[in-house]
Amino acid sequence: MKFIADLHIHSPYSRATSKDSTLAGLYGWAKLKGINIVGSGDFTQPRWFANLQELLEPAEPGLFRLKNEAHINAPLPGITLSQSPVRFLLSAEISCIYKRHAKVRKVHNLLYAADFASAARVNERLAAIGNIVSDGRPILGLDSRDLLEIVLEEAPDAFLVPAHIWTPWFSLFGSRSGFDSVEECYGDLSSHIFAMETGLSSDPAMNRLVSGLDRYALISNSDCHSPAKLGREANLFDTDFDFFSLREALRGNSRGSFRGTVEFFPEEGKYHADGHLDCNVCLDPVESRKHGDICPVCTKPLTVGVLHRVMDLADRAAPFFSDDSPEVFSLIPLPEILGELLGVASSSKGVLKAYSQALALFGAEFELLLQTPIEEIAGSSPLLAEAVRRVRAGEVFRQSGYDGKFGVISAFAKGEINGAAKVKSLFIC
Repeated sequence: MKFIADLHIHSPYSRATSKDSTLAGLYGWAKLKGINIVGSGDFTQPRWFANLQELLEPAEPGLFRLKNEAHINAPLPGITLSQSPVRFLLSAEISCIYKRHAKVRKVHNLLYAADFASAARVNERLAAIGNIVSDGRPILGLDSRDLLEIVLEEAPDAFLVPAHIWTPWFSLFGSRSGFDSVEECYGDLSSHIFAMETGLSSDPAMNRLVSGLDRYALISNSDCHSPAKLGREANLFDTDFDFFSLREALRGNSRGSFRGTVEFFPEEGKYHADGHLDCNVCLDPVESRKHGDICPVCTKPLTVGVLHRVMDLADRAAPFFSDDSPEVFSLIPLPEILGELLGVASSSKGVLKAYSQALALFGAEFELLLQTPIEEIAGSSPLLAEAVRRVRAGEVFRQSGYDGKFGVISAFAKGEINGAAKVKSLFIC
């Protein structure tokens, strides 16, 4: 079965997360996006864990369905929810902050469990170590290697994935607090790691410059804090529809079952380039090195971004992909495309109206962006058709994000659309 999975999200119990990130909210937006498996997020948080147990019931092995899914309405008017399934998979993110080799390490790790009983055992162990109540993504003084050991002991079917591995502040390879290799971080248990999350600021091509990552599947997820942001990045599978088949597809890392990933253009990620937000300084790694990684405005150390860090560890001049490597589809989320065409913010009412129109015409967002023939889109909206064509071809304009500021990816050059915001509708009625 072909399906799409977004395996990294957060509940309302995580900081800076929308109150709409309920199971019902996530379910509704997953339907609009065309996502079939959604990570539950935050299963370590006791109240959210109780909520998951109350509202979910077992479906396919290791997956769960909403008990009341038949009564959930579409989150936007004028849309009929598709009949394709939406399931939840138990997931959590742990912020491990600890000292190793005389340096403070801050590494985020993703956990995936196949059942409530094993997740509960992991929670019990973690609660004895630190506070798992105050934040859906708990901060624990726990070595990443020791977290992995707990998972292996208490949940043998579960697996751990290092999260957004290049992010400067909180990741496996982060410039501010990370390591230079998987083995340095996870030690004698490194063989149990078989997948890594690339994060919004890098893509597989960047990661495949590092030969030490060849054996790992590269997954991509939204890390969303509101349900409307689901699917910013996602994973494409063609395997049996259950937890264990998904896990083994990642372990095998072959296009036959792990079809590929949907990616941000990495420049859109908010830590792609180097820089200082307060100083309005954005530099590529070559420029940063000329300045000794020091901000030319305030003379303090720059926030060294993902591209720079990849270049530090790269041992190839060009990325290596095997013949059966999962495919990569770099996209701009549909609301951002519509916002560009209309000349308004992607969260505006006008964009939400156009988004509803687009889904009513073409189905789920991923169906439109990945599959719908361009000539079919052009029959209803020539401008949208040209935007989608350019995005699929990678013919986009890129302004890199840096130091916590998202970049901007555009399908059209500035002034090229010539006032599309004044058009009453993008669609031919």
